[in-house]
Amino acid sequence: MRKLLYALAATTLLFTAWAQAAPELRSDHPERYTVVKGDTLWDISARFLNNPWYWPEIWQVNPQVANPHLIYPGDRLALVYIDGQPKIMKMANGDGVIKLSPQVRSEAIDTPIPAIPLDAIASFLTDTRIVTPEQIEAAPYVLEGEDGRIVTGAGDRVYARGQKPANTVGVFRRGNEFVDPKTGEFLGLEARSIGTAKVTATNGDVLTLLLSQSNEEIRIGDRLLVNASRPLSTSFVPTAPAKSVSGQMIAVDGGVNQIGQYDVVAINLGLREGIEPGNVMAVLQSGNLVRDPVTGETIELPSERAGLLMVFQAYEKMSYGLMLQASRPLAVGDQVTNP
Repeated sequence: MRKLLYALAATTLLFTAWAQAAPELRSDHPERYTVVKGDTLWDISARFLNNPWYWPEIWQVNPQVANPHLIYPGDRLALVYIDGQPKIMKMANGDGVIKLSPQVRSEAIDTPIPAIPLDAIASFLTDTRIVTPEQIEAAPYVLEGEDGRIVTGAGDRVYARGQKPANTVGVFRRGNEFVDPKTGEFLGLEARSIGTAKVTATNGDVLTLLLSQSNEEIRIGDRLLVNASRPLSTSFVPTAPAKSVSGQMIAVDGGVNQIGQYDVVAINLGLREGIEPGNVMAVLQSGNLVRDPVTGETIELPSERAGLLMVFQAYEKMSYGLMLQASRPLAVGDQVTNP
């Protein structure tokens, strides 16, 4: 009974500490900052905060202004205090801070800065997707290329078999099958985009296609899916998950052994666990296994915090994230949890 009470008390303290966490200004934070082209919201957050995922807590916006969360190159930001709390606000053209009243940007502007480097995740946001095995098996498949070729590329003609999905289709290759490493639950199948094509003719269930774009060679057996391209999102912001979560990195794009900054990883947490795009997760490197010299037992050392990732695409049972910081080489199987 006493052990149970101790455990409950410890859990309560941990939850309270997590719930009461607050933004922490860096000791060397600037009082003013001018946004430059190439900045990301994560970069700017990290200039002001030790815990950049608390950016929404300090960003002061006027809700009556269209897209109040967007920040553009050339914007000047100022650190101010409102009711004793630090806030970041846009400055007016002069030296004063912008007034919280309706207004319209009339000057020419660049595109808003993204939350994270979009070039590192562009293919995942626009093409690659998570599907079910049934979806990929039911999709039309490539028979061969023109003149019997088994590999083809952009500008070539190919033949496929199946029900025409659309006039313009994406060409996909079956990728990783994601399974929860602890429960064995199937989490999803990665359909990796390798090209686009236009259906130029049909003859029963045989389709003739012209390849308009390809990332790599198109092969016999590759599948055709409706090209449900999604626009690049720049609107999500660094945030902590809404509740306490714990999971693992289950794969890394490219199949490399070690995971570093700006690698794309898959985690076994998704929408059903409350994960949303923009959520920042701490990565804990698994502790080494050592032999106890006295008892002979094998002991696992405690996991140590070694990185941060931000979720940019969330599905029902899993998500993709971009590694933002890595203080040491990480690996598939390392834990992800609240930052």
